Amino acid sequence: MQRYKMIKDDFTKEDTWRMFRIMSEFVDGFETLSDIGQAVSIFGSSRLKPANKYYKLAEETAYQLAKAGYAVITGSGPGIMEAGNKGARRAKGQSIGLNIQIPSEQKPNKYVDTLLDFRYFFVRKVMFVKYAKAFVIMPGGYGTLDEFFEAINLIQTKRIPKFPVVLLGSEYWKGMVEWLRKVVLRIGNISPHDLDIFTIVDKPEDVVKAIRNFYQKH
Repeated sequence: MQRYKMIKDDFTKEDTWRMFRIMSEFVDGFETLSDIGQAVSIFGSSRLKPANKYYKLAEETAYQLAKAGYAVITGSGPGIMEAGNKGARRAKGQSIGLNIQIPSEQKPNKYVDTLLDFRYFFVRKVMFVKYAKAFVIMPGGYGTLDEFFEAINLIQTKRIPKFPVVLLGSEYWKGMVEWLRKVVLRIGNISPHDLDIFTIVDKPEDVVKAIRNFYQKH
């Protein structure tokens, strides 16, 4: 019983101190990102190499966005994230990385100019949403899908105002979209207008155009 009480007390104290770490991550994020102006968050696989077509597409997209006056925010890691930061720097735009501390020890890529380091995924997610005028979702895995579905769920439930969520690469995404239409929608788990929350394009210039068109209408 005494051993159980000690473990319980230690756990309680650990949770108390964890709150201060969470608060400090929010404060650092708010202070660092509050002056970046208009920004776009780019998401995608960390596993794709520079020779991959989607890596090149991400780099060019980030370049076009930076030229259009947007800061580019990524998760700061390799793959698509690296491509996004590389494109932003090539355009002499703001290249921002929100790194996450994970067991695989993700290291920030060399193209990040403004770096924030996070222990907690949920704090990092707040920064991606709060300071972005749009999300660009490149081909990726579970992490990318998590960011995509969380964003469209927040919009669907009106927890945040609607903003552009752009899927880039129709060839990659067509199976998922077909499943949403033919299974999820048909059963009635979403409404037809829920499929209008996101847009699918194939070219970097169409990403910029989709974002601009959205804000011209809103």
